[in-house]
Amino acid sequence: MPRVLVPLAHGFEDLEAVTIVDILRRAGIDVVTAGLEPGLVLGSRGLRVQPDATLDEAMGYEYDLVALPGGLPGADHLRDDARVQEVLRRTAAAGRYTAAICAAPMALARAGLLDGRRATGYPGVLDSLGLPDTRISGDAVVVDDRVVTSRGPGTAMDFALTLIELLVGRDMRDQVEAGLVRR
Repeated sequence: MPRVLVPLAHGFEDLEAVTIVDILRRAGIDVVTAGLEPGLVLGSRGLRVQPDATLDEAMGYEYDLVALPGGLPGADHLRDDARVQEVLRRTAAAGRYTAAICAAPMALARAGLLDGRRATGYPGVLDSLGLPDTRISGDAVVVDDRVVTSRGPGTAMDFALTLIELLVGRDMRDQVEAGLVRR
């Protein structure tokens, strides 16, 4: 079973974090939420989450995917945390997936993971970074090799379903999506 790390920083986007965790767990994926600091993590809309572990505890494991929720200032904290940068680079170097939604692709950019790639994010976030080697897209979800990016809260479900498809296949994605009664 794939293992996914979802780092949580104060100011994370509530809808994105909860959607990623919920949808991936529906597919039977082992999701580990990890707070940058011990204790409850406060979302940008007031949601309080008790992570499964601290990021320090979670760093001792390998992950098939690291998924970063956006939100501000949460995405800033993820971008600026040396441990998050380390786990992103280590995961990418192992040929595994890294993913970010909303403002969090800025953390992927800081790690050098958007260089030469196509990516998307919350409108204006990637544009403001001056990334000459990144082709910025307006698509809801962009998959470029092992890097996955998405636009924002409204695309969180599509983002999470894409992650399921990449990790465990189209059949599981379809099964989970049918249970969500989206159409």
